[in-house]
Amino acid sequence: MKSITRALLIACLVLPVIACGKKEETQEVEVVAVAVPTTEDKVAWNAYLNDVAGRHMEGINNSPYVYLVPPPAAAATDAPPADVTTTDADPTLSTPVDGAYERLLEKAQQDVARGITRGNLLIFAGLDSARTADLVVASFAQVGAGTMNGVRVLFIGNAADSDRVKAVVEPTGSEYVFIDTAG
Repeated sequence: MKSITRALLIACLVLPVIACGKKEETQEVEVVAVAVPTTEDKVAWNAYLNDVAGRHMEGINNSPYVYLVPPPAAAATDAPPADVTTTDADPTLSTPVDGAYERLLEKAQQDVARGITRGNLLIFAGLDSARTADLVVASFAQVGAGTMNGVRVLFIGNAADSDRVKAVVEPTGSEYVFIDTAG
């Protein structure tokens, strides 16, 4: 009886040591970057922006602020600019208004004016790089110099628009990161 108990005790003590000695082969997983979307597909843009945000989160403490700039409304780009027709009965605008862009611009301006604290990431992206750059420039127009130290701002667009975005972002003390959609 004593020998069976001793054998079980030795087995219980030796088995974990033997199991720890086995080395498993680790599989290396190659992470492939998500391609820049070339359409208005929100699912593709969300996947791309999640990938980009994940690669730029080092030193960031909070969830990123993401501003996905919508493409111009088809009616707004096709219609020629016209004057406002007013009558006493009902004033009407003959030029279509791009409500989604206006709401996003207002939100971005409010967020930036309210103050973004150290350790935050702002991502500006969209299918139309010039339109995205316009939104960034308008959002940062009233921000004081050195008021956004420790904030990282990503602009995803064309190199032609990067300089004017950089000119309004860097004086705020933010770290400016440009991601070229052409490559």
